[in-house]
Amino acid sequence: MRKELPQQLLRELLKNSKRSDRDLAKALKVSQPTITRTRHKLEKSGMIGEYTIIPNFKKMGFEILAITFVKMRPEILSPQTMEEARKYAAKFPNAIFASTGEGLGMTGVIISFHKNYTEYHQKVNMLRIDWKDLTDEIQSFVIAIGEGEFKRFSLGHLKDVPF
Repeated sequence: MRKELPQQLLRELLKNSKRSDRDLAKALKVSQPTITRTRHKLEKSGMIGEYTIIPNFKKMGFEILAITFVKMRPEILSPQTMEEARKYAAKFPNAIFASTGEGLGMTGVIISFHKNYTEYHQKVNMLRIDWKDLTDEIQSFVIAIGEGEFKRFSLGHLKDVPF
């Protein structure tokens, strides 16, 4: 097996994860069983975490994409509070990503989709109330979906990034 095959396969799957192993084998000039084995190795190693689609969020009824930054107090980093935060985040399926981090004087981020500005505002207010003892500041960057877009959201763009 070519040593670069896993990387090539991953790039092809980033372009379109719906492709069959037969189609991928043809594109990469190897046998279909080789592709199947390589895909399974990528999955088992954790290099492929899941297969998903990127829908048209506006057609799904979402008007707002919010990137919310939170300045958290250091106590939130305790294992118990981190577990509470995970459980809290799990209650909100519209929040597609939440994590600690650093930047802009903030220590956490939440990326979420909302049907409208009112729904977004209600969720942020709920966050302010529920976590008032562990947050110092909450700020958001709110995006009207489909307006002002310079580059469409797609993980397919990563196919051209060296890794």
